[in-house]
Amino acid sequence: MRRVAAIAVPLALAVAVIVVVASSASGGAGGSYAVRAIFDDASFAVQGEEVRIAGAPVGSIAGLGVTPEKKAAVTLDINNSGFTPFHANATCTIRPQSLIGEEYVDCNPGTSASAPLRRIEHGPGAGTHLLPVTRTSSPVDFDLVQNIYQQPVRQQLSILIDELGTGLAARGSDLNAVIHRANPALGDTDRVIKILARQNRALAQLADDSDVVLAPLARERRAIADFVVQANRTSVASAARSADIAQSFALFPSFLRQLRPLMVDLGALSDQGTPLMTELGQSAEGLNQEFTNLTPFAKVARPALINLGAASKQSQPALVATIPLARQLRSLGGAAAPDAALLDRLTASIDRTGGIEQLMKVLFYGTAASNGFDSFGHYVREQLLVNSCTSYATSAVTGCSSNFQNGADAADSASVSELQRTAGSDRLVARAVRTADTRRPGEGQLSGLLNYLIGTGK
Repeated sequence: MRRVAAIAVPLALAVAVIVVVASSASGGAGGSYAVRAIFDDASFAVQGEEVRIAGAPVGSIAGLGVTPEKKAAVTLDINNSGFTPFHANATCTIRPQSLIGEEYVDCNPGTSASAPLRRIEHGPGAGTHLLPVTRTSSPVDFDLVQNIYQQPVRQQLSILIDELGTGLAARGSDLNAVIHRANPALGDTDRVIKILARQNRALAQLADDSDVVLAPLARERRAIADFVVQANRTSVASAARSADIAQSFALFPSFLRQLRPLMVDLGALSDQGTPLMTELGQSAEGLNQEFTNLTPFAKVARPALINLGAASKQSQPALVATIPLARQLRSLGGAAAPDAALLDRLTASIDRTGGIEQLMKVLFYGTAASNGFDSFGHYVREQLLVNSCTSYATSAVTGCSSNFQNGADAADSASVSELQRTAGSDRLVARAVRTADTRRPGEGQLSGLLNYLIGTGK
């Protein structure tokens, strides 16, 4: 019965709005944006229903009320800052959301070319932003129109029309004027019809031209039919991914917010690059002249390059004759590889065992051990070593040879053995030999020699 009354009231030219009264929100917590939208009829919108912009949910209906002019005041709580503020050219429409009567508010926040909505400072809806009734609409629900073909709505509507017809008998002109005043769109419709009547020849020509256009379409009707079928398949596939598509549109505002700094940086880059482009444009003439001047140089260089090719061709036999020498050098390099490897091992051993540092220590401590200082000045310490290898000999003496054996380990062992045999009763030399025998190759001999030199200074 409530829907029947909603149909009867517009026909009787009376306004009756049934709403749920709730307190108007001033903008909501968390920095939300509140809009007080005025509608002729709030239809069956209820608190908590969605507010959408381009199909994306951006808020909800926070409250419903009635204005002193008997209009519906709907408070919209916009909690997505990417779609605020609303501007003076914003629009809102109440639309059906499902077949069971649920509805939502579809809005367009307008463009920044218009001023933002006026904020209500005092009275009902204080703190919200006013969207006037001229920027809203609330179409008649489809189910209300369908009820006209059902009983008892059809019978009651017939009674209302009969009674209205009886009351307005012989006053058709007055009724026409009232209807035109009540709905200016009808007056505009009359003017449109008059314009079309004056343009009947143009309309006839349009019909002829349409026939010219439609004839090829008729010949290609199979292709058009296939297009419709393919479009249907595309629509079905899109419907299957509707949730993903909706999520994409929901994320699109945040993408735009993240894209905005990049566009600002690109704008700054273009501004900063403008002088560079200007200078490049100014230098383009010089670069063109440079390449123009390069042409004679290329012509002159061409004979030189040809002569260079001829010279390389003449030198080819001499280069071929060096191939045997290169082969000999390669053989020499192969033969020197073992010696190079041994030299690498030697230098690596000296570096690893600190041979250079030990040699420096020998020179330092040897100098310190052989020199002294007293009240008379500097003096040099000397000690005569007498053993079987200190006597002058014209032939080799067994145990006194200083030749190296093959291999580093064998050489170290031989050196230690020779020191042990020649040490005799010299305790300092024996101690140096024992020290050298317990350390790494190379390092043991240097350290033992160092200990020996220090001992001779005591």
